[in-house]
Amino acid sequence: MKSDSKIQVPDELDLNAIPAHVAFIMDGNGRWAKKRLMNRVKGHEQGAQTVKEVVTTCRQLRLDVLTLYAFSTENWARPKEEVKALMYLLKRFLKKETEELRDKDIRLNIIGQIERLPGDVRKEAEQAMAATEKNSAMILNLALSYGAREEITRAVQQIAAKVKSGTIGDKDITDKTISDHLYTAGMPDPDLIIRTSAEFRLSNFLMWQAAYSELAFTPTLWPDFTRQEFYQILIDYQQRDRRFGKV
Repeated sequence: MKSDSKIQVPDELDLNAIPAHVAFIMDGNGRWAKKRLMNRVKGHEQGAQTVKEVVTTCRQLRLDVLTLYAFSTENWARPKEEVKALMYLLKRFLKKETEELRDKDIRLNIIGQIERLPGDVRKEAEQAMAATEKNSAMILNLALSYGAREEITRAVQQIAAKVKSGTIGDKDITDKTISDHLYTAGMPDPDLIIRTSAEFRLSNFLMWQAAYSELAFTPTLWPDFTRQEFYQILIDYQQRDRRFGKV
């Protein structure tokens, strides 16, 4: 093992080749609880502990951006009691972790339809973002009421409005124009997207930004995901040849 200040990592992991942006599709909370004959909410509670572990690990590894898919636009269709419980856990997480995010120099950013969140949750989210807005060591994106199709549609609408007003011409629209109108504007695209729980799809997550992302899938349910498994995924990532369409 080799160490970097407080962190110990496997010798095979090159700390000089850590991806700038890692994104997680955190899947399997409900199945984790079901396997243990528990209410699904218990799975979400346990999953919140994994979130803390992953955020801490990414900060220690000096990532620039970490994006967590916490609640999708489709998740609003879940049973009302489960959605209510998820919103409560989210509010509790924001209230409890804001000070630690501030201390660790992590800036919280919400991507998605923040206006759809319940008023008290939205208020807590806005306060957390305001409290950490000057932090610069790492960005933590929480994707809440997020869907990539909605994000792209919103970007197209904003660009169309600018074309209509004459602010830009239609020939001025480039890939960068679209990227600059996404929730992740100004951030690097994810180098690596990790999905837990043996599902092999993006599920409407960062579909524009994922054009050349490396993908990693694990059968591990999110509440069981560990720092050690994350290290191994990063080691595997570092062995890949990223050609971006070139030879």
